[in-house]
Amino acid sequence: MKREDRQGYPVLAFQQSLQHYDGMAKSITVRDVPDETSAELTARAALTGRSLQEYLRAQLVKLADSPDPEVLLARVRARKAATRSSMTVDQILEHRDTGRP
Repeated sequence: MKREDRQGYPVLAFQQSLQHYDGMAKSITVRDVPDETSAELTARAALTGRSLQEYLRAQLVKLADSPDPEVLLARVRARKAATRSSMTVDQILEHRDTGRP
């Protein structure tokens, strides 16, 4: 006998449909984009030989792969607190410039 949920749907079929939708790409709608912004993004997409959708998708993926500045700063502060390290600006610049002509 098949196991069913409260509404009479087979549980296994429901779980499989959820897995199917989890793997599908999501759509995002952005409203009220200024004309100048839209024109600029369309021009940038054309310069790279891509459609606006392809260009924006690539930019969104790139954005999602990079931490927000606030998150990055929080990570740096947490690491600094955990290691109890402190360097002056001059020490950082000296270390950066070591071995440079």
